[in-house]
Amino acid sequence: MKNVQYINPDGLNKNPAFSNVVIVPAGIKTIFIGGQDSINESGEIIGKGDIKKQTEQVLNNIKIALKSAGAGIENIIKWNIYIVQGNDPGPAFEISHKIIGKIENPPAITVVFVSSLVNPDFLVEIDAIAVVNE
Repeated sequence: MKNVQYINPDGLNKNPAFSNVVIVPAGIKTIFIGGQDSINESGEIIGKGDIKKQTEQVLNNIKIALKSAGAGIENIIKWNIYIVQGNDPGPAFEISHKIIGKIENPPAITVVFVSSLVNPDFLVEIDAIAVVNE
């Protein structure tokens, strides 16, 4: 993305899956996507008990939100991923890598385990920040 800087400075781990620092200059539209859960358009929970299916629904919701703002997955500069304790994050990472892993400049990422989410059937929630050159 034009003018956005992705930095992995000396002294920090350089992992190809994420960037340590992302700098967004003035004049670029910033889009904040609130925490998305595995709910479809009708309000039904998709993938009860299946973190992989829930992650897929969450990422689909994020794509819809981004599109409404004139952006796509490639515009995300920061992910916050919340996984309910006791769930194996492997299947969630597997499905997210199929989508996120294709981004040329990987965003900054925070992954945390939480005791629960707003609905006990939710296993994962993701929010994001994206930027678009105007």
